[in-house]
Amino acid sequence: MPAGRFDGSVSLESESLQFLPPPFFNLTQLVDSFKAKNMNEDDLVVLSGAHTIGVSHCSSFTDRLPPNPSDMNPGLTRLLQSKCPVSPNFTNDPTVVQDIVTPNRMDNKYYTNLLKRNVLFTSDAALLTSGKTALKVMENAFKPGSWEKKFAKAMVKMAAIELKTAANGEIRRNCRVVNK
Repeated sequence: MPAGRFDGSVSLESESLQFLPPPFFNLTQLVDSFKAKNMNEDDLVVLSGAHTIGVSHCSSFTDRLPPNPSDMNPGLTRLLQSKCPVSPNFTNDPTVVQDIVTPNRMDNKYYTNLLKRNVLFTSDAALLTSGKTALKVMENAFKPGSWEKKFAKAMVKMAAIELKTAANGEIRRNCRVVNK
């Protein structure tokens, strides 16, 4: 990431999701949300690969579990049903890893998981609903090193969205901490 950019002086967890497409979006909604930020389908497919790491609350994908129809791999469905309550709520909403193959490694396994239907979100599965985005998924799955390079470029592009200025931000001495 380029150094010397301005960051906000306040970060609220409650505001973070309003800037991300929700997990239930279909492909049209995803593409539109990316276009609204001057990003394209390549960026969408590449940045979705971030789901190779991290966890998700069960409530983010129970719409893909029975009795609802889904194209999720039956093995993953059974695993998730064993870990998630039928109706997750504020006091009972466990988390599960987003990548069942390499959950703690930033790699392109998300794409091979996606091709095997081993993904949590409707928004992930949506990437296979168009020939154009499905081809990009296959490229990222099977061209070694390709996704990592594209991901770095897409992250820099995303970081340039709605840049802060001196009037509404600060250059942090430590990027993880607001200056005092």
